[in-house]
Amino acid sequence: MGSRQINIAIIEPSHIVYEGLANILLRSKYHFRIFRLESAEEYEFAALKNGFDVVILNPQLIQNLTKYFNQLRRLNEKTLWVALLYSFFDKELLTLFNASIRINDEPDDVAETLHRLSLQNDSLPEPVAGEHITERETDVLRLLVNGHSNKEIADKLSISIHTVISHRKNIIQKTGIRSQAGLTIYALSNKIISLDHLGE
Repeated sequence: MGSRQINIAIIEPSHIVYEGLANILLRSKYHFRIFRLESAEEYEFAALKNGFDVVILNPQLIQNLTKYFNQLRRLNEKTLWVALLYSFFDKELLTLFNASIRINDEPDDVAETLHRLSLQNDSLPEPVAGEHITERETDVLRLLVNGHSNKEIADKLSISIHTVISHRKNIIQKTGIRSQAGLTIYALSNKIISLDHLGE
């Protein structure tokens, strides 16, 4: 991997914990770029601008929200998720993460864990555009993320509004994503649309 920059988002409400972890990572021998997010909701918008390789998340923020967490994970399937542990957590919850680090781990061990994880990320295949949705659903999604209404999409694609609604339901079912921001990130990360053509 050489000296490739590794973009890491830390979702942690505690300033002290965030500052300590960010300081450890920035002083390591690896080229980490750190982004601070205070909530999981912020991730939806931040991921649109920044391609995160790794997200470090305090699992308390998604306890009893596993369905929502799975939706976040689907926004970009190449992003790896690390649990930041400083208390006991349900083992079932931790299975949703790619790895975990503990607050009392040695600084070098934390940096090494994240570096190894990013190497694993580099070996994953690139997502294929439209892999999970049909060609027609891709057309609908492209227009949807550009802010077109159901009627406008129907007119542009010469299909009925009922068919548009059916395609939208299929897209939500296949991606597990309901929000406009989430679908936009999905479309960008799967190369269905580029930032240059967003809003057209």
